[in-house]
Amino acid sequence: MGKLLFWAIVIIAGLMAARIIARHQENSSNPDKVKRAPPAGRGKASGTPSVGDTAEAMVRCEHCGIHLPRSEAVLIGGHTWCSQEHARLGHKQ
Repeated sequence: MGKLLFWAIVIIAGLMAARIIARHQENSSNPDKVKRAPPAGRGKASGTPSVGDTAEAMVRCEHCGIHLPRSEAVLIGGHTWCSQEHARLGHKQ
């Protein structure tokens, strides 16, 4: 069992080293081509936030307890629900 674990670690380490070396060689051979993708959800290059960058409050369904964005929740009588069905069923007993 010990030998199997040793060889598995050696193979994984070798694959990781080969990947790092290949990426380094690719980057050094094409310095003009290396460009990083902008972080997900970013709009313009100026760094101004896009519509998806604003944080939205999360609320909890009073029946099942799941958390969901406030914009997707059903608000009835000051209570939050994840669906019309859970609003109809009311608080979980």
